[in-house]
Amino acid sequence: MGVEGIGARVTRKEDKRFLTGKGRYTDDMSVPGMKYAYFVRSPYAHANIKTIDASAAKSMPGVIDVLDGKQLLADGIGNLICGWMIHSKDGSPMKMGAWRPLAHEKVRYVGDAVAIVVADSLGEARDAAEAVEVEYEELDVVTVAVDAIKPGAPQIHAESADNLIFDWEIGDSAAVDQAIASAAHVTEIEIHNNRLSPNPMEPRATLGIYDTGEDHYTCYTTSQNPHVARLVMSAFYNVAPENKLRVIAPDVGGGFGSKIYIYPEEIVCLWASKKTGVPVKWTSDRTEAFLTDAHGRDHVSQVKMAFDADNRIIGLKVDTVANLGAYMSLFSSAVPTYLYATLLSGQYDIPAIHANVRTVYTNTVPVDAYRGAGRPEATYLLERTMETAARELGISPAELRRKNFIRSFPHQTPVIMNYDAGDYEASLEAAMGQADWNGFPARRAEAGARGKKRGIGMSCYIEACGIAPSQAVGSLGAGVGLWESAEVRVNAVGTIEVLTGSHSHGQGHETTFAQLVSDRFGVPLDSVSIVHGDTDKVQMGMGTYGSRSGAVGMSAIVKALDKVEAKAKKIAAHLMEADESDIVVEDGELKVAGTDKTLPWFQVALAAYTAHNLPAGMEPGLKETAFYDPSNFTFPAGCYICEVEVDPETGRTEIIQFVAADDFGNIINPLIVEGQVHGGIAQGVGQALLENVHYDPATGQLLTASFMDYAMPRADDLPSFKVSHQVTACPNNPLGIKGCGEAGAIGSPPALINAITDAIGNNNLTMPATPQKVWEAARAGH
Repeated sequence: MGVEGIGARVTRKEDKRFLTGKGRYTDDMSVPGMKYAYFVRSPYAHANIKTIDASAAKSMPGVIDVLDGKQLLADGIGNLICGWMIHSKDGSPMKMGAWRPLAHEKVRYVGDAVAIVVADSLGEARDAAEAVEVEYEELDVVTVAVDAIKPGAPQIHAESADNLIFDWEIGDSAAVDQAIASAAHVTEIEIHNNRLSPNPMEPRATLGIYDTGEDHYTCYTTSQNPHVARLVMSAFYNVAPENKLRVIAPDVGGGFGSKIYIYPEEIVCLWASKKTGVPVKWTSDRTEAFLTDAHGRDHVSQVKMAFDADNRIIGLKVDTVANLGAYMSLFSSAVPTYLYATLLSGQYDIPAIHANVRTVYTNTVPVDAYRGAGRPEATYLLERTMETAARELGISPAELRRKNFIRSFPHQTPVIMNYDAGDYEASLEAAMGQADWNGFPARRAEAGARGKKRGIGMSCYIEACGIAPSQAVGSLGAGVGLWESAEVRVNAVGTIEVLTGSHSHGQGHETTFAQLVSDRFGVPLDSVSIVHGDTDKVQMGMGTYGSRSGAVGMSAIVKALDKVEAKAKKIAAHLMEADESDIVVEDGELKVAGTDKTLPWFQVALAAYTAHNLPAGMEPGLKETAFYDPSNFTFPAGCYICEVEVDPETGRTEIIQFVAADDFGNIINPLIVEGQVHGGIAQGVGQALLENVHYDPATGQLLTASFMDYAMPRADDLPSFKVSHQVTACPNNPLGIKGCGEAGAIGSPPALINAITDAIGNNNLTMPATPQKVWEAARAGH
């Protein structure tokens, strides 16, 4: 490890521009003649559109035009799609209802867009939007998934008479039923996973530009995967031919999954730019973000976990109803199926598992991947059940987990996944040591003497990252491949540009990716530039989500670096009249091993481009590309322990300590990894204690559409985290990386809820554990 290479705690290069206000976000973009968009949105959760009258709005000052869904349809713009096909257990395909970028017949949630106003200023566009008269015929609404599939519920899409999208299963139902029938003990629990709003710091935005002279489109957008955005907008939505569409995702201020998808606004602004002849920019305000950004979670599950007389798990049965909102978002179908049910084995050797998942339409914002995407739901279900079982069985929750850990790898679970490597007991022991687990009874007694209730809870999580290989996910219904690309360009003076299909929106790629190159060639970090987010500069790539940037994105870079190094060694061997096998790269030089012969890195690069003395038959230049398609998922895992103090008089919960022991495989930059863990835990604490999207069940109105009503975690809600790493290298990628971006949000909610329920002596507590809920549960528990 060098001071800047793999393993070094290098501060982020990109933070200089972010912390000094020099970042370049989509809303910062300005082009000549640019106008502003404002969307007319439905105030009703479910209604037929009778008429739209924009005549008054069109005559208002500064208005360029008002466009509606009928015009969009007439121009051949397609429906938004779900890109992962799921079939029900009877073999029928999922029932995908039509999602128009601008609704023209029916609206299905509050915020559904029906028209776009384009004007000289945002204020003028907003004023004109208020003058657009839309006549609606209100319909009955349903916002709760379990209510939507009851007889007589309002029908949301013609394609699904009972609002059921698919009824899917995985595992062996008969084997699980037999295990439950023969069990010495069965733990049963109902698990609710609350709905969340992603709330990245930067709201969504887009700038659509149509160049009439070139017949070319440019879309600036807050996207986590600009190449996929270009592909979908050209191939499925018919916005523009792919070769005439450039998508640029500049600096993006957080995503957490919510910026993976294509939303109506990108499509409509590009189309509106061509219709009006002017560039069209739209930036969401915070209320629009609450109303229209894809939400996360929202599951209700019934769980049965069967144990034998030795307290070993012999079967797990799960029945889940997942709310997908009013429409199927781009990857929504994968979240409660292959990203959720396939992780229900957790860290445990469970011989029989069966999960049934029903997904449902409701009159709410579409639901899709949010940090962790299915893995948090699986972990919360499993770890709340394990903690409950330990209490029912009267044994230590640590010992119950330890007794059931998987200990031999590779391990084939009953639900598709094949775990490649891990040491779950090492993380458990590390976390218990850091938390002083054995000293807890004394701390509980001391808190009790002060009138407080002290509790401790743990969570042993596993997740699947770097979703792959492409052939496998294709067979499961994915509409795209999940490989990654990289191009490494060594310039004539030895500086290096890495063009990556991964996208950075807070992960620190400009630093960690550069560390990889610095470590390989011994060049200064500042001589390495990372280029991403522009489909005209970077070859096709799949973007960033699912903690794939390290395991997949960096592995593609390694493959390209291998090719660059091989060519550089050939050139150096030729110039120094040495055998190629004797050439080594160290400290920014190419050397002949065992001699004092050396060439500086820049000199070899210059030789590649002057081409005056290259080996016979070698092409000039020093630039290589690579594509990397993983052979398997990676499987980060760990143990989290949370200790809380509850005030029984107010129900207020204080987190006394939070310990995270993670196995992320090999780590490129520990500083950045720790930051990712901290952020993930903060989001997990937010879900467990504070955050909840709430709709009025009678009207479908969103009642948590601002930070006044939607509670976000603040600094004083969080303790100082104790973070450690245990390493079992991933055997299936060249760097041994597993991924770290989502772990904190996956492992923390069950640890916290387990701690609170331990403190109050009542296991019946749902997220978010607000003071009122905790107070009521504490009173009921004693």
